[in-house]
Parts: sequence; structure tokens; C-alpha cells
Amino acid sequence: MTAPLALWHSTPANEQPFEKLVRERAPEIPLVHRTRPDLLAAAQPELTPRVRRQVALDILELADRGAAAVLCTCSTLGPGAESAAELTSVPVLRVDRPMIEAALDRGSRITVAAALASTLGPTRDLLLRAARARGMTIEVREISCEGAWAFVERGDRPGYWRAVAAAIREGLGPADAIVLAQASMAGAVELLADLGVPVLASPMLGVEAAIEAWRRAVSR
Repeated sequence: MTAPLALWHSTPANEQPFEKLVRERAPEIPLVHRTRPDLLAAAQPELTPRVRRQVALDILELADRGAAAVLCTCSTLGPGAESAAELTSVPVLRVDRPMIEAALDRGSRITVAAALASTLGPTRDLLLRAARARGMTIEVREISCEGAWAFVERGDRPGYWRAVAAAIREGLGPADAIVLAQASMAGAVELLADLGVPVLASPMLGVEAAIEAWRRAVSR
């Protein structure tokens, strides 16, 4: 049996959208899901070293059980995936890393929008580290989409995306790119198509990177 691509989530709502993205691009890849909403809850209001360690251990278990690659679909808990990546030869990817690199390709003024305050810190940290690696000096502006997450908790995804889009329109200043810090925010991209500023979401870019990593791993 071919080793699977493991999708590590912090909310059940991410399972179907990410599986769909993989199936559309690489239907031959076997998938396994691991979902830990308890760790996302434990990371509020901010990610602690203890929770980061728990995330890393959970991802490492997937690697030890035979996953060829692991994609962490949660930006809030992404630092835990980075910790796991340092401790295994199995590729472990953060879903938001390709999005961050794409934002830096567009310029130095980056706006980061998030529906959970706990996501802003990890996303900002990743953005600054990626910029330093390029020798770039960047200006980061943050938009907290207050109240938007309540729509997710009620199961109202369209309402969530509308709330995210409204907050971004209200808080947006000069920007070369807008980063949607959470994968769940991707539905707001179409609602902001008229802004004249690239609005970047992580799911598609992250899945494409994970597929490439999986293919490299199984071809060794």
C-alpha cells in the first residue's frame, strides 16, 4: 500500500474542503485525516509552548505510523508543525507558508487578516522570518475580524465570509497584498475581488505544496 498524505486539522470543517482540493488535483493520493479541535481551543487566547509541543507530538505520531508527508491545515497551530518538521525526515508542511511566500512576491506592505486573535502572532512571525530570509524589510498591518468566528460556531460559513470581507474593507490601508491568516477564510476571496489588491488564501497553495512533497517522498 502506498504511504498516505496526512492532513492534520484543528477543526472538522477543514476536512472536506481539503480532501476535495487534493482529490481534484491528485486523486491517486491516499489520504488520512487527524483532527484536534481540543488543541485549537487550548491555544486560545495564544499558543503556549505546552500546546505547541502537543501539536508536534501528534503530527510526529502520523509520521511514525507511515505517512509520506503531513500537511498542517491550521495556521494558529502551524508553529507546532514546524517543531515536528525538525524531528522527522518526513516532510511536514504548514499550509500558510506558500501563501506567505506569494505575498512577499507582491511587495513589502502586507496586511494580515484573522478571525481568531491567536492566529495573528504565528502568521506575523512566519511572515517576518520569511522576509528576513529574503533580505526584505516589510511593513505589516493587522486586521482582526471581530465577531466573524461566531458565524463559524453557528455553522454559517457564508455569514463568516461576509463578516471577514466587511472587516477587511473597513480596516484596509495601503497594501501590496492581503493575507487571510486562516484557511477557513478562503471563501472571502471572491467577495473582495474588486479591491484592486491581491487577496491570498492558503488552502490551494498549501495543498499544491503538499502534493509535490508527497510525490517526492514516495518516489525515493
